[in-house]
Amino acid sequence: MNISQSLSFKHLLLTLLTVVVWGLNFIAIYVGLKDLPPFLFCTIRFALSAFPFVFLLPRPRSPLKHIIGFGIFNFALQFGLLFSGIYLGISPGLSSLLLQIQVFFSIGLAFLFFQEKPSLGKILGSLISFMGIGIVVSNVNGNATFIGLILTLLAALAWASGNMFTKKVAAQSPLALVVWGNLVALPFMAVASLLIDGPSVIVSSAQNISWATVGAIAYVVYFSTHLGYGIWGYLLKSYSTSIVVPFTLLIPVVGFISSAFFLGEELSAWKLWASVFIMGGLVFNLLEKRILVFLKINRIENAR
Repeated sequence: MNISQSLSFKHLLLTLLTVVVWGLNFIAIYVGLKDLPPFLFCTIRFALSAFPFVFLLPRPRSPLKHIIGFGIFNFALQFGLLFSGIYLGISPGLSSLLLQIQVFFSIGLAFLFFQEKPSLGKILGSLISFMGIGIVVSNVNGNATFIGLILTLLAALAWASGNMFTKKVAAQSPLALVVWGNLVALPFMAVASLLIDGPSVIVSSAQNISWATVGAIAYVVYFSTHLGYGIWGYLLKSYSTSIVVPFTLLIPVVGFISSAFFLGEELSAWKLWASVFIMGGLVFNLLEKRILVFLKINRIENAR
């Protein structure tokens, strides 16, 4: 892997496709949670994502502890926390924004575990983005509950931790990694659903499920999970973490627009300001070299 390499045009298109798929995924999650409690929704997702594909795709060639770590952090913890955060008061658009803090968690963890030293621009971008989190915290109310905020930020940390296992697990195909990761997450989430949701809620939810929820499950499984994570795993294997993950900051654009269009979610001023700060980190991550060159040229011209 050449970590200094920029994304090719083909891979840029794949990255943007993933952004759109994951941005719309928050709408599907919101719809599904109308009929299903979060842990049961996750259990169904993991089951359909793993079977029958686990019988067709070979297990990744890595130590079992790495595969288990990948499944627990990237799927069981991330989505258990995210679904719960939306269920307990974070809107789809806002959750799509908050989850992107995983970008900076990923860069920090990559430095700790893989010595991918972040540049000054990336550090500055992180600080600016966390100012946006401060705006969200200051506006916690009935539309953005504190518990929902904390759960969503923990989901972002879980995703970032899962990215570290993605780089350590060797799989013949990115889809195989996704399928086996869901298989690992399934028993953990099934037990959580049984203990927290309870048998009566599980049976009642299954009996009263709507076609809209069936469609939401299908989107979450076959588009967000198989297609999205398949592409994502491939990109993380091909490029440095700091090159790939900043693009996920574009997901809130899709999340906010789709939430406003499909759900009528209000785009209040504080949400827009939080978006400006959080997504401002993208400028320092993606355009850092150009900004430095521009500043250097200006310095030289001013010195003449």
